[in-house]
Amino acid sequence: MTSPTSDAILARMMALHPKIIDLTLDRVWRLLAALGNPQNSLPPVIHIAGTNGKGSTQAMIRAGLNAAGKQAHAYTSPHLVRFHERIRLADHLISEEDLTAYLDECYAANDGASITYFEITTCAALLAMARTKADFTLLEVGLGGRLDATNVIAAPELTIITPVSKDHEQFLGDTVAKIASEKAGIIKKGRPVIVGPQPDDALEVIEATAARLGAPVYAYGQQWHVWEERGRLIYQDETGLLDLPLPNLLGAHQIQNAGAALTALRLLGMGDAAYEGAVTQAEWPARMQRLSQGALVDLVPQAEVWLDGGHNASAGAALSAHLKTRPARDTYLICGMLNTKDVSGYLSPLAQVSTKLYGVSIPGEANTLSADQTVAAALECGLAAEPAASVTEALRTIHATDPNARILVCGSLYLAGNVLRENDS
Repeated sequence: MTSPTSDAILARMMALHPKIIDLTLDRVWRLLAALGNPQNSLPPVIHIAGTNGKGSTQAMIRAGLNAAGKQAHAYTSPHLVRFHERIRLADHLISEEDLTAYLDECYAANDGASITYFEITTCAALLAMARTKADFTLLEVGLGGRLDATNVIAAPELTIITPVSKDHEQFLGDTVAKIASEKAGIIKKGRPVIVGPQPDDALEVIEATAARLGAPVYAYGQQWHVWEERGRLIYQDETGLLDLPLPNLLGAHQIQNAGAALTALRLLGMGDAAYEGAVTQAEWPARMQRLSQGALVDLVPQAEVWLDGGHNASAGAALSAHLKTRPARDTYLICGMLNTKDVSGYLSPLAQVSTKLYGVSIPGEANTLSADQTVAAALECGLAAEPAASVTEALRTIHATDPNARILVCGSLYLAGNVLRENDS
Protein backbone atom coordinates (compact mmCIF):
# COMPACT_ATOMS: atom_id res chain seq x y z
CA MET A 1 0.00 0.00 0.00
CA THR A 2 1.36 3.42 -0.97
CA SER A 3 2.14 5.72 1.95
CA PRO A 4 0.14 8.99 2.03
CA THR A 5 1.86 12.19 0.94
CA SER A 6 1.96 15.29 3.11
CA ASP A 7 -0.69 16.84 0.85
CA ALA A 8 -3.03 13.90 1.50
CA ILE A 9 -2.56 14.15 5.27
CA LEU A 10 -3.02 17.93 5.19
CA ALA A 11 -6.28 17.44 3.29
CA ARG A 12 -7.43 15.02 6.00
CA MET A 13 -6.56 17.55 8.68
CA MET A 14 -8.77 20.20 7.06
CA ALA A 15 -11.79 18.04 7.96
CA LEU A 16 -11.05 17.85 11.70
CA HIS A 17 -12.75 21.17 12.55
CA PRO A 18 -15.53 23.05 10.75
CA LYS A 19 -13.91 26.47 11.15
CA ILE A 20 -10.60 27.58 9.69
CA ILE A 21 -10.08 30.01 12.60
CA ASP A 22 -11.35 29.29 16.13
CA LEU A 23 -9.07 30.92 18.68
CA THR A 24 -8.48 28.87 21.83
CA LEU A 25 -5.54 26.92 23.22
CA ASP A 26 -7.46 24.00 24.73
CA ARG A 27 -7.16 21.72 21.68
CA VAL A 28 -3.46 22.54 21.27
CA TRP A 29 -2.63 21.76 24.90
CA ARG A 30 -4.48 18.45 24.60
CA LEU A 31 -2.58 17.32 21.51
CA LEU A 32 0.79 18.54 22.78
CA ALA A 33 0.26 16.51 25.95
CA ALA A 34 -0.49 13.44 23.84
CA LEU A 35 2.77 14.06 21.95
CA GLY A 36 4.86 14.36 25.12
CA ASN A 37 4.89 18.18 25.28
CA PRO A 38 7.55 18.85 22.62
CA GLN A 39 7.20 22.61 23.18
CA ASN A 40 9.21 22.15 26.39
CA SER A 41 12.18 20.68 24.50
CA LEU A 42 12.75 23.37 21.88
CA PRO A 43 16.02 25.27 21.48
CA PRO A 44 15.75 28.83 22.92
CA VAL A 45 12.68 30.49 21.42
CA ILE A 46 12.24 33.95 19.91
CA HIS A 47 8.46 34.45 19.63
CA ILE A 48 7.24 37.16 17.21
CA ALA A 49 3.80 38.78 17.01
CA GLY A 50 2.50 41.92 15.29
CA THR A 51 0.32 43.08 12.43
CA ASN A 52 3.07 43.95 9.96
CA GLY A 53 6.71 42.97 9.66
CA LYS A 54 6.72 39.65 11.56
CA GLY A 55 8.07 37.63 8.66
CA SER A 56 10.65 40.20 7.59
CA THR A 57 11.90 40.60 11.16
CA GLN A 58 12.14 36.84 11.54
CA ALA A 59 14.03 36.55 8.24
CA MET A 60 16.55 39.19 9.35
CA ILE A 61 17.11 37.53 12.72
CA ARG A 62 17.64 34.20 11.00
CA ALA A 63 20.10 35.73 8.52
CA GLY A 64 21.98 37.33 11.39
CA LEU A 65 22.17 34.09 13.36
CA ASN A 66 23.38 32.24 10.27
CA ALA A 67 26.08 34.86 9.68
CA ALA A 68 27.24 34.28 13.27
CA GLY A 69 27.51 30.54 12.62
CA LYS A 70 24.28 29.61 14.43
CA GLN A 71 21.49 27.35 13.19
CA ALA A 72 17.85 28.22 13.69
CA HIS A 73 14.50 26.54 13.30
CA ALA A 74 11.82 28.83 11.86
CA TYR A 75 8.04 28.59 11.74
CA THR A 76 5.93 30.99 9.68
CA SER A 77 2.58 31.17 7.92
CA PRO A 78 0.92 31.19 5.50
CA HIS A 79 3.01 29.50 2.85
CA LEU A 80 3.17 30.88 -0.67
CA VAL A 81 3.66 27.82 -2.89
CA ARG A 82 4.19 24.70 -0.75
CA PHE A 83 3.32 23.95 2.86
CA HIS A 84 6.95 22.98 3.48
CA GLU A 85 7.86 26.71 3.46
CA ARG A 86 6.26 27.05 6.89
CA ILE A 87 8.81 24.86 8.66
CA ARG A 88 12.59 25.26 8.57
CA LEU A 89 14.62 22.77 10.55
CA ALA A 90 18.15 24.01 11.29
CA ASP A 91 17.83 26.45 8.35
CA HIS A 92 16.57 23.91 5.80
CA LEU A 93 13.02 23.56 4.56
CA ILE A 94 11.50 20.44 6.04
CA SER A 95 11.77 17.45 3.71
CA GLU A 96 8.71 15.71 2.30
CA GLU A 97 9.66 12.55 4.20
CA ASP A 98 9.94 14.34 7.54
CA LEU A 99 6.84 16.46 7.01
CA THR A 100 4.76 13.40 6.15
CA ALA A 101 6.04 11.50 9.19
CA TYR A 102 5.40 14.32 11.68
CA LEU A 103 1.97 15.13 10.25
CA ASP A 104 1.04 11.45 10.39
CA GLU A 105 2.21 11.16 13.99
CA CYS A 106 0.15 14.20 15.00
CA TYR A 107 -2.90 12.96 13.12
CA ALA A 108 -2.70 9.62 14.90
CA ALA A 109 -2.11 11.20 18.34
CA ASN A 110 -5.09 13.51 17.81
CA ASP A 111 -7.25 10.40 17.34
CA GLY A 112 -10.00 12.12 15.36
CA ALA A 113 -10.69 14.85 17.93
CA SER A 114 -11.76 18.33 16.85
CA ILE A 115 -8.77 20.58 16.08
CA THR A 116 -8.15 23.27 13.47
CA TYR A 117 -5.76 22.86 10.56
CA PHE A 118 -3.43 25.56 11.92
CA GLU A 119 -3.43 24.06 15.39
CA ILE A 120 -2.51 20.53 14.35
CA THR A 121 0.09 21.65 11.83
CA THR A 122 1.65 23.94 14.45
CA CYS A 123 1.91 20.94 16.78
CA ALA A 124 3.64 19.05 13.97
CA ALA A 125 6.11 21.91 13.53
CA LEU A 126 6.87 22.02 17.26
CA LEU A 127 7.37 18.25 17.30
CA ALA A 128 9.78 18.39 14.36
CA MET A 129 11.74 21.26 15.90
CA ALA A 130 12.00 19.56 19.28
CA ARG A 131 13.55 16.49 17.66
CA THR A 132 16.06 18.36 15.49
CA LYS A 133 19.18 19.99 16.88
CA ALA A 134 19.56 23.77 16.44
CA ASP A 135 20.73 26.80 18.40
CA PHE A 136 17.49 28.80 18.31
CA THR A 137 13.81 28.53 17.41
CA LEU A 138 12.04 31.41 15.66
CA LEU A 139 8.25 31.21 16.04
CA GLU A 140 5.95 33.55 14.14
CA VAL A 141 2.43 33.98 15.50
CA GLY A 142 -0.29 32.99 13.05
CA LEU A 143 -3.08 35.31 14.26
CA GLY A 144 -3.18 37.59 17.28
CA GLY A 145 -1.00 36.12 20.00
CA ARG A 146 -2.81 35.39 23.27
CA LEU A 147 -4.81 32.47 21.87
CA ASP A 148 -2.59 31.62 18.92
CA ALA A 149 -1.44 28.00 18.64
CA THR A 150 2.21 29.11 18.93
CA ASN A 151 1.61 30.67 22.36
CA VAL A 152 2.62 27.58 24.33
CA ILE A 153 6.20 28.54 25.24
CA ALA A 154 6.51 29.08 29.00
CA ALA A 155 9.80 30.99 29.00
CA PRO A 156 10.91 32.22 25.57
CA GLU A 157 14.36 33.71 25.27
CA LEU A 158 12.77 36.85 23.79
CA THR A 159 9.43 38.04 22.55
CA ILE A 160 9.00 40.63 19.82
CA ILE A 161 5.96 42.72 18.91
CA THR A 162 6.27 44.38 15.52
CA PRO A 163 4.00 47.33 14.50
CA VAL A 164 0.35 46.83 15.43
CA SER A 165 -2.49 48.16 13.30
CA LYS A 166 -6.02 47.19 12.36
CA ASP A 167 -6.36 43.79 10.70
CA HIS A 168 -8.45 40.68 11.45
CA GLU A 169 -10.80 42.84 13.52
CA GLN A 170 -13.47 40.12 13.46
CA PHE A 171 -11.17 37.94 15.58
CA LEU A 172 -8.97 40.39 17.50
CA GLY A 173 -11.16 43.43 18.22
CA ASP A 174 -12.20 46.64 16.53
CA THR A 175 -9.63 49.02 18.04
CA VAL A 176 -5.84 49.13 17.91
CA ALA A 177 -5.76 48.87 21.72
CA LYS A 178 -7.80 45.65 21.69
CA ILE A 179 -5.63 44.18 18.94
CA ALA A 180 -2.47 45.18 20.84
CA SER A 181 -3.83 43.41 23.93
CA GLU A 182 -4.09 40.18 21.91
CA LYS A 183 -0.56 40.60 20.52
CA ALA A 184 0.79 41.35 24.01
CA GLY A 185 -0.50 37.95 25.08
CA ILE A 186 2.84 36.44 24.03
CA ILE A 187 4.74 38.43 26.68
CA LYS A 188 5.92 36.13 29.46
CA LYS A 189 6.88 36.71 33.06
CA GLY A 190 10.37 38.13 33.38
CA ARG A 191 11.26 37.57 29.71
CA PRO A 192 12.48 40.53 27.59
CA VAL A 193 10.08 41.96 25.01
CA ILE A 194 11.27 43.96 22.01
CA VAL A 195 8.68 46.46 20.77
CA GLY A 196 8.69 47.95 17.29
CA PRO A 197 7.16 51.35 16.40
CA GLN A 198 3.59 51.53 17.74
CA PRO A 199 0.62 53.88 17.89
CA ASP A 200 0.40 55.41 21.37
CA ASP A 201 -2.67 53.39 22.38
CA ALA A 202 -0.98 50.13 21.33
CA LEU A 203 2.26 50.97 23.13
CA GLU A 204 0.35 51.81 26.33
CA VAL A 205 -1.30 48.37 26.34
CA ILE A 206 1.96 46.53 25.57
CA GLU A 207 3.92 48.39 28.26
CA ALA A 208 1.17 47.79 30.84
CA THR A 209 1.20 44.05 30.09
CA ALA A 210 4.99 43.93 30.35
CA ALA A 211 4.95 45.83 33.64
CA ARG A 212 2.37 43.46 35.12
CA LEU A 213 4.56 40.48 34.16
CA GLY A 214 7.89 42.03 35.10
CA ALA A 215 9.09 41.70 31.50
CA PRO A 216 11.94 44.07 30.55
CA VAL A 217 10.88 46.29 27.62
CA TYR A 218 13.14 47.30 24.73
CA ALA A 219 11.00 49.75 22.77
CA TYR A 220 11.67 51.67 19.56
CA GLY A 221 12.33 55.33 20.32
CA GLN A 222 13.21 54.58 23.93
CA GLN A 223 15.73 51.77 24.49
CA TRP A 224 16.72 51.60 20.81
CA HIS A 225 16.67 53.86 17.78
CA VAL A 226 17.16 53.21 14.07
CA TRP A 227 17.20 55.52 11.07
CA GLU A 228 18.58 56.03 7.58
CA GLU A 229 21.43 58.49 7.12
CA ARG A 230 23.34 59.10 3.88
CA GLY A 231 22.34 55.77 2.42
CA ARG A 232 23.26 53.81 5.53
CA LEU A 233 21.32 52.25 8.39
CA ILE A 234 22.22 53.72 11.77
CA TYR A 235 21.21 51.84 14.89
CA GLN A 236 21.77 52.99 18.45
CA ASP A 237 21.05 51.53 21.87
CA GLU A 238 22.61 51.90 25.30
CA THR A 239 25.58 49.74 24.30
CA GLY A 240 26.58 51.89 21.33
CA LEU A 241 26.03 52.71 17.67
CA LEU A 242 26.02 50.52 14.57
CA ASP A 243 26.66 51.87 11.05
CA LEU A 244 25.40 49.29 8.54
CA PRO A 245 24.25 48.95 4.91
CA LEU A 246 20.58 49.52 4.23
CA PRO A 247 18.50 46.32 4.39
CA ASN A 248 18.42 44.26 1.23
CA LEU A 249 14.67 43.87 1.87
CA LEU A 250 13.21 46.94 0.17
CA GLY A 251 11.11 49.69 1.73
CA ALA A 252 11.61 52.31 4.43
CA HIS A 253 9.58 50.15 6.83
CA GLN A 254 12.30 47.50 6.64
CA ILE A 255 14.66 49.85 8.47
CA GLN A 256 12.41 49.63 11.53
CA ASN A 257 12.05 45.86 11.13
CA ALA A 258 15.84 45.68 10.96
CA GLY A 259 16.01 47.67 14.17
CA ALA A 260 13.91 45.08 15.99
CA ALA A 261 16.05 42.28 14.54
CA LEU A 262 19.27 44.01 15.58
CA THR A 263 17.92 44.53 19.10
CA ALA A 264 17.18 40.81 19.29
CA LEU A 265 20.65 39.91 18.07
CA ARG A 266 22.21 42.29 20.60
CA LEU A 267 20.24 40.72 23.45
CA LEU A 268 21.24 37.25 22.24
CA GLY A 269 24.90 38.25 22.50
CA MET A 270 25.69 38.11 18.79
CA GLY A 271 28.44 40.21 17.20
CA ASP A 272 29.27 42.31 14.16
CA ALA A 273 28.97 39.44 11.67
CA ALA A 274 25.37 38.87 12.81
CA TYR A 275 24.45 42.54 12.49
CA GLU A 276 25.86 42.80 8.98
CA GLY A 277 24.26 39.50 7.96
CA ALA A 278 20.84 40.53 9.25
CA VAL A 279 20.60 43.51 6.90
CA THR A 280 22.45 42.14 3.87
CA GLN A 281 21.50 38.46 3.67
CA ALA A 282 17.82 38.19 4.61
CA GLU A 283 15.46 36.58 2.10
CA TRP A 284 11.69 36.95 2.31
CA PRO A 285 9.64 36.39 -0.86
CA ALA A 286 6.59 38.44 -1.88
CA ARG A 287 7.70 41.47 0.11
CA MET A 288 8.46 43.97 -2.64
CA GLN A 289 10.14 41.15 -4.54
CA ARG A 290 11.46 41.85 -8.04
CA LEU A 291 10.59 39.04 -10.47
CA SER A 292 13.35 38.92 -13.07
CA GLN A 293 12.56 35.71 -14.95
CA GLY A 294 9.78 33.17 -15.44
CA ALA A 295 6.70 32.47 -17.52
CA LEU A 296 4.80 35.59 -16.43
CA VAL A 297 7.81 37.88 -16.69
CA ASP A 298 8.34 36.66 -20.25
CA LEU A 299 4.96 38.19 -21.18
CA VAL A 300 6.29 41.68 -20.40
CA PRO A 301 10.00 41.53 -21.24
CA GLN A 302 10.61 45.30 -21.06
CA ALA A 303 8.66 45.92 -17.88
CA GLU A 304 9.64 45.87 -14.22
CA VAL A 305 7.56 43.24 -12.44
CA TRP A 306 7.22 43.35 -8.65
CA LEU A 307 5.30 41.19 -6.19
CA ASP A 308 4.06 42.11 -2.73
CA GLY A 309 1.71 40.25 -0.40
CA GLY A 310 0.82 43.09 2.00
CA HIS A 311 -2.93 43.42 2.50
CA ASN A 312 -3.88 46.04 5.10
CA ALA A 313 -3.86 49.82 5.38
CA SER A 314 -0.37 49.96 6.90
CA ALA A 315 0.99 47.76 4.10
CA GLY A 316 -0.60 50.02 1.49
CA ALA A 317 1.00 53.07 3.07
CA ALA A 318 4.40 51.35 3.22
CA LEU A 319 4.15 50.32 -0.44
CA SER A 320 3.17 53.82 -1.48
CA ALA A 321 6.07 55.35 0.43
CA HIS A 322 8.50 52.95 -1.20
CA LEU A 323 7.17 53.51 -4.73
CA LYS A 324 7.69 57.26 -4.26
CA THR A 325 11.41 56.58 -3.82
CA ARG A 326 11.70 54.62 -7.09
CA PRO A 327 12.77 56.29 -10.36
CA ALA A 328 9.83 57.83 -12.22
CA ARG A 329 7.96 55.26 -14.29
CA ASP A 330 4.28 54.61 -15.00
CA THR A 331 3.15 52.13 -12.35
CA TYR A 332 0.29 49.67 -12.85
CA LEU A 333 -1.26 47.57 -10.11
CA ILE A 334 -2.66 44.08 -10.59
CA CYS A 335 -4.61 43.67 -7.39
CA GLY A 336 -6.58 40.83 -5.81
CA MET A 337 -7.81 40.90 -2.20
CA LEU A 338 -9.88 38.91 0.28
CA ASN A 339 -13.29 40.18 1.34
CA THR A 340 -12.12 40.19 4.98
CA LYS A 341 -9.69 43.05 4.36
CA ASP A 342 -9.96 46.86 4.48
CA VAL A 343 -9.73 47.31 0.72
CA SER A 344 -10.18 51.09 0.69
CA GLY A 345 -7.65 51.50 3.50
CA TYR A 346 -5.13 49.49 1.50
CA LEU A 347 -5.76 51.15 -1.88
CA SER A 348 -6.09 54.79 -0.84
CA PRO A 349 -2.34 55.41 -0.33
CA LEU A 350 -1.57 53.59 -3.59
CA ALA A 351 -3.80 55.96 -5.57
CA GLN A 352 -1.06 58.57 -5.19
CA VAL A 353 1.54 56.49 -7.03
CA SER A 354 -0.39 54.40 -9.56
CA THR A 355 -1.29 54.98 -13.18
CA LYS A 356 -4.01 52.32 -13.29
CA LEU A 357 -5.25 49.26 -11.43
CA TYR A 358 -6.40 45.95 -12.88
CA GLY A 359 -8.63 44.04 -10.49
CA VAL A 360 -8.44 40.23 -10.43
CA SER A 361 -10.01 37.52 -8.30
CA ILE A 362 -7.69 35.18 -6.41
CA PRO A 363 -7.84 31.68 -7.91
CA GLY A 364 -9.03 28.99 -5.54
CA GLU A 365 -9.93 31.34 -2.66
CA ALA A 366 -13.55 31.23 -1.51
CA ASN A 367 -13.21 34.60 0.24
CA THR A 368 -11.75 36.48 -2.72
CA LEU A 369 -13.25 39.74 -3.82
CA SER A 370 -14.37 39.57 -7.41
CA ALA A 371 -12.40 41.59 -9.94
CA ASP A 372 -15.38 43.94 -10.25
CA GLN A 373 -15.54 44.51 -6.48
CA THR A 374 -11.85 45.39 -6.33
CA VAL A 375 -12.29 47.75 -9.27
CA ALA A 376 -15.27 49.44 -7.60
CA ALA A 377 -13.22 50.03 -4.45
CA ALA A 378 -10.31 51.38 -6.53
CA LEU A 379 -12.56 53.80 -8.38
CA GLU A 380 -13.88 55.12 -5.06
CA CYS A 381 -10.27 55.75 -4.01
CA GLY A 382 -9.62 57.81 -7.15
CA LEU A 383 -7.75 55.15 -9.12
CA ALA A 384 -8.33 54.48 -12.78
CA ALA A 385 -9.29 50.82 -12.82
CA GLU A 386 -10.75 47.98 -14.84
CA PRO A 387 -11.26 44.26 -14.26
CA ALA A 388 -9.14 41.49 -15.75
CA ALA A 389 -9.92 37.79 -16.01
CA SER A 390 -6.49 36.84 -14.67
CA VAL A 391 -3.02 38.13 -13.87
CA THR A 392 -1.91 36.85 -17.28
CA GLU A 393 -4.60 38.85 -19.07
CA ALA A 394 -3.72 41.97 -17.09
CA LEU A 395 -0.04 41.61 -17.97
CA ARG A 396 -0.85 41.25 -21.66
CA THR A 397 -3.10 44.31 -21.58
CA ILE A 398 -0.46 46.42 -19.85
CA HIS A 399 2.21 45.22 -22.28
CA ALA A 400 0.05 46.18 -25.26
CA THR A 401 -0.44 49.74 -24.01
CA ASP A 402 2.75 50.52 -22.07
CA PRO A 403 5.52 47.93 -22.60
CA ASN A 404 8.00 49.82 -20.38
CA ALA A 405 5.71 49.92 -17.38
CA ARG A 406 6.42 49.19 -13.76
CA ILE A 407 3.94 46.48 -12.70
CA LEU A 408 3.14 45.58 -9.11
CA VAL A 409 1.06 42.47 -8.36
CA CYS A 410 -0.34 43.06 -4.91
CA GLY A 411 -3.12 42.80 -2.34
CA SER A 412 -2.78 39.29 -0.90
CA LEU A 413 -0.24 36.62 0.02
CA TYR A 414 -2.61 34.10 -1.56
CA LEU A 415 -2.45 35.98 -4.87
CA ALA A 416 1.33 36.17 -4.49
CA GLY A 417 1.51 32.41 -4.06
CA ASN A 418 -0.54 31.87 -7.22
CA VAL A 419 1.75 34.22 -9.12
CA LEU A 420 4.90 32.47 -7.95
CA ARG A 421 3.48 29.07 -8.94
CA GLU A 422 2.39 30.31 -12.37
CA ASN A 423 5.64 32.17 -12.99
CA ASP A 424 7.68 29.06 -12.19
CA SER A 425 5.59 26.75 -14.36
